[in-house]
Amino acid sequence: MASTQTATPTTRTRTSGDGAATLTREQLITLLNEDLAREYQAIIGYVVYSQVLKGAAFMNIAAELEKHAGEELQHALIISKQIDYLGGMPTTTANPVKTSERAEDMLRFDLDNENETIRNYRERVRQCEALGEYAMAEHIRDILVTEQDHQISLATALGKEVPDVTAPRERA
Repeated sequence: MASTQTATPTTRTRTSGDGAATLTREQLITLLNEDLAREYQAIIGYVVYSQVLKGAAFMNIAAELEKHAGEELQHALIISKQIDYLGGMPTTTANPVKTSERAEDMLRFDLDNENETIRNYRERVRQCEALGEYAMAEHIRDILVTEQDHQISLATALGKEVPDVTAPRERA
């Protein structure tokens, strides 16, 4: 099917062959800012969790979380650059970070956040490609590789199988 494109100085919308609009650049900016807020959340969570996890069983994972914090900072920089490229302003607000007295709870919070992040970035790749932003999609794919490594580390630390995040998340 052919794809058509309309452009104005502020908006470009792609349509599929059946004429259905897929996403505007402004909508992509909004979604990327939501992703950026999650990256900030991850940075803060990993910094805090890496310092407060106690006990021999958690020493290795605490060191791993500290490393994850730096990787999430790199993701935030990449996403911010993409938002700027699209003509938007990167958000300065993080999503809230959950804490707990229990190490397992904190790791579960992290795993839940990674699952959501992976789900969203997979969608973002499709959206970028629908807009013809193939380089941006590749940047997000690179981030996805790291996020999935984080997911595996957290699931392993919790003694769980890596969750299937291909299905939409069930809301409680």
